[in-house]
Amino acid sequence: MDKRDIFVQIDQMEEQMGALYTELGEIKRQIIELLEENKRLSIENGQLRKLLKKDSAPAAPLLQAASGGAAVSTAQGREPTGEGYDNLARIYQEGFHICNVNYGHLRMEGDCLFCMSFLNK
Repeated sequence: MDKRDIFVQIDQMEEQMGALYTELGEIKRQIIELLEENKRLSIENGQLRKLLKKDSAPAAPLLQAASGGAAVSTAQGREPTGEGYDNLARIYQEGFHICNVNYGHLRMEGDCLFCMSFLNK
C-alpha cells in the first residue's frame, strides 16, 4: 500500500465522519422538536381532559389553579393585574419559556433567569 493511498483513505474517512456528524446534529434537532411537540400535546391533552370532566365550575378558579398561584404579590408589594400576566405565569408553570430569548420553547433545565425576572417585574 502506497503512502498516497493511505492519505486518500484517511481523507475519505474524514469526509464520512463529517457527514455522519452533520447527520447526527440533524437527528438531534429533530428529537428536540419531537420532545417539545410531545410536551405541548400532552399538556393540551390534559387540559382537554379537564374540560371534559368539568361540570359547571366557573372558569376563574380553574385558571388560578393552573397558574400555580401566580396572582401572589411580587417582591415590591404590588399585585400584578390582568389576565395576560396570569396566562404567562400558567405557560411558565407548564414548562415553557416566556422570555424574549426563548419564548415558547420547552424549558429543559429548571428555571430560566430571564423568565423569572420577567415574572417578577
